[in-house]
Amino acid sequence: MESKLSHYLNRYRKEGCLALVLFFVAFWTILFSRNTEASGFLQSLIESRFLSLRNLENLSRQVGMYGIFSLGMGLVIISGGIDLSVGSLMALFGTVFFFLLTGSHAWIPGMPWVPAIIVLLAFSAIVGMFHGWLIAKIRMPAFVVTLCGLLGYRGLAQTMTHDTAIGYYDAEFGIAGLESLLTGEILGLPAAFIAFLFVSAIVYYLLHLSVFGRYLLALGRNEQAASYSGINTKMIMALAYVICSILAAVSALFFALYTADVVPSIHGNFYELYAIAGAVLGGCSLRGGEGTVIGIILGTTVLLVLQNMVNLLGYDSSFSKVITALVILGGVLVDRFEIWKLVTRTKNNVA
Repeated sequence: MESKLSHYLNRYRKEGCLALVLFFVAFWTILFSRNTEASGFLQSLIESRFLSLRNLENLSRQVGMYGIFSLGMGLVIISGGIDLSVGSLMALFGTVFFFLLTGSHAWIPGMPWVPAIIVLLAFSAIVGMFHGWLIAKIRMPAFVVTLCGLLGYRGLAQTMTHDTAIGYYDAEFGIAGLESLLTGEILGLPAAFIAFLFVSAIVYYLLHLSVFGRYLLALGRNEQAASYSGINTKMIMALAYVICSILAAVSALFFALYTADVVPSIHGNFYELYAIAGAVLGGCSLRGGEGTVIGIILGTTVLLVLQNMVNLLGYDSSFSKVITALVILGGVLVDRFEIWKLVTRTKNNVA
């Protein structure tokens, strides 16, 4: 029994620690955002602003929208790479999608929203393949390729819109059902959160139950050894960037409809940092070869609950950037000194 318990503690040590962190952060937020006018301490906790229906709905929507592209970033980091262009890609994808609906750009034909979504996802796959080709085939550093994307994609979106806002209210084709599909509720939950659960299930299968996942982990641990083992490392690496780009497009759809318009100069700013922070906090090693879907989900949730705490407790919203920086730094330090293993070893010694 002890060996089995030790096995599970070792296997899920990161997820267990993150779940505890999430619990304490949530409890801390509930405690300090409680309704002081309520009769009784327990009643004041139940009526806290954190547990209000509106706050939980907004939080779950944010977890859904941020979590989708964080999963894609997690796969890229597990492969041993990085994608700094996610935020700029979301600005470009949102811009292209609205141009597809309005038909107001000379190079982009207008069309109904269903084929527009299909075209956008195809376009995102092409962008991902382009990244994968440059990084896996041409052997350019992922940092350089995606840094160029960070600058170039946002600049392209700004050029297309002449640095002005573009929305879907001027769509030439019918958009009935589009807003309710992406910003409404399904089974009482925000559509973005339902989509996040669906995407999480797919990515969980790809990473943990498929050959692709085993190859991806092997690639991240040691690319040369994986290549000698007969793994097509170039294809696996390229697929990671394709999936990341497609998930960025899916998330861009929710963000674009949620904000109702896109201003390319500010839309999606620093979102790549949120994705990296969520993945790293969730246990994805920046050295590659390590990470889980459950960890990424928990890491993203912890990050957003921390930001929610900042807002509820009345701190300056800019302080959330400090939290993001500390989360990235803390995740890297934990990975560098393998604190997860120290925690597990301590638990085993106590047992």
